[in-house]
Amino acid sequence: MTAGDAVEQRTVILFEGRSDRLAFEAVARRCWVSPDVVQLVDMGGITNLRTRVSALREADDAVRVLGLYDAAEEAYVIRILTDIGMLAGGATHPADVGFFGCERDLEAEVIRAAGAELVFETLAARGELERFRVFQGQPAQRGKPVDDQLHRFAGTAAGRKARFAADVIDVLPIDRMPPPLTALLRAALPAS
Repeated sequence: MTAGDAVEQRTVILFEGRSDRLAFEAVARRCWVSPDVVQLVDMGGITNLRTRVSALREADDAVRVLGLYDAAEEAYVIRILTDIGMLAGGATHPADVGFFGCERDLEAEVIRAAGAELVFETLAARGELERFRVFQGQPAQRGKPVDDQLHRFAGTAAGRKARFAADVIDVLPIDRMPPPLTALLRAALPAS
């Protein structure tokens, strides 16, 4: 390698859990971007953010660390990114350094982007629409907005939450992809 050769910077994207990572992979695939250009890491919960970022930066001080988080965790994310020095020098919001927040959470973003009818089609394709209809009839669900019912249903069975957002993204028109995921994808792409 000569002095003029560019060194490719490693990029790591941190996700709270598997469902967020699978959704990102689905968006990347749908947008014809190989997720192999970055390293995708499930943190096992947002409370592991400090440990994960610190370990990555200790191992490689040039690593770019990006992430996705839920709105309820924004104050925590800001505190951690500030404590470890990522939010400094004019960067005041997590998005300034590649951490993108979902309003409420990723499932809510996906439901809003898709609309109930497209989510129903996805549930039907998975053989779960009838289960959802039974779920809607439960006393605790009656009278709730359908988006709230869908959101709650997404997390009611083992394994459903992990695939819910990715399955909807797989059929979602490209121009309706959830903004936090598309912003994260743009941030992750190597500069050309």
